[in-house]
Amino acid sequence: MTMHRTRRPQFFYTTAPLPCPYLPGRTERKIVTELSGPTAESLHDRLSRAGFRRSHNIAYSPVCPACRSCIPIRIVADTFRPSRTHRKLRRQLAGVTVSRMPARASAEQFSLFQRYQRERHQDGDMAAMGFYDYRAMVEDTPISTGVVEFRDSRGALLGACLTDWLSDGLSAVYSFYAPELQGLGTLAILWLVEEAQRSGLPYVYLGYWVPQSRKMAYKAAFRPAEVLRGGVWRALEDPADASAPAGFCVTVD
Repeated sequence: MTMHRTRRPQFFYTTAPLPCPYLPGRTERKIVTELSGPTAESLHDRLSRAGFRRSHNIAYSPVCPACRSCIPIRIVADTFRPSRTHRKLRRQLAGVTVSRMPARASAEQFSLFQRYQRERHQDGDMAAMGFYDYRAMVEDTPISTGVVEFRDSRGALLGACLTDWLSDGLSAVYSFYAPELQGLGTLAILWLVEEAQRSGLPYVYLGYWVPQSRKMAYKAAFRPAEVLRGGVWRALEDPADASAPAGFCVTVD
């Protein structure tokens, strides 16, 4: 008798409309699916290449009505070279040490996270998060995840970047840092690119580039970069490319 292995179907759901966190007056909707079981890692890999992002054990992608402003973007790490501004920043922050830590929440991280939210995103949903919410964000992960910590010469925590390790790159899930310290967010991205280069990984996924949003427009400053349009990753040649529709396509086979 021949035994045939059956594949568990992957279900996708659409969320209810909510106010857009990036563009005032617009409505946000997402398509979501669960990441669980022995296939979570490989599914997350495929969905990341299709423009999805991860939060906890959920992968999501925007499917907003009449809006395609959220554009998946990734840095081409193996050909990336830091700009003059990047090199100057590295010199200014030369005393900062970087360590990859397990995906474990700490009181020290949470204290800095709260301060960052109060100073930079006090009107956002994350500003109301308690420690257990923060711990779930960091630790509720079915895939290879770590926290990249940035510390000064005295060992004080300056910033952290929750990062997923994929088969083809690194994915910056969420970062926060001392709000008075300029440039640490950029330093975190530069470190991820260097880590991808050291590991022989071609990409660093930055999530969604929203050219119309001041908070998200910075991602296009890291070149060479690629954006996902109509299911195909294409070189980002010019910020004016944002006028073209991003489209939506996902294949998980």
